[in-house]
Amino acid sequence: MARDDSGTVVVAFVLGAITGAAVALLMAPTSGEETRRVLADKAREGRERASQAARQGREFVNRQKETVSSAIERGREAYEQARSGSTGPQTGGGDNL
Repeated sequence: MARDDSGTVVVAFVLGAITGAAVALLMAPTSGEETRRVLADKAREGRERASQAARQGREFVNRQKETVSSAIERGREAYEQARSGSTGPQTGGGDNL
């Protein structure tokens, strides 16, 4: 649950920062054309950053999927080995002496 809460806090912080930056630009003593140009540049930068973050997120999820799939496959193999009785050399017991 804490992880979800921290994500919400980060999103709220980013949205607040964007809103604050937009208000600061709109209130600044520059011409309308200059303000629109600056806003367009900042929007383009934000879009690029969001795209990059989404790509990194997809890569992370794909890596995690591969890790989980590999672990599941190893678990299946171990289960099948244990089920078929070919677990390799016996290390416990002591009855074999």
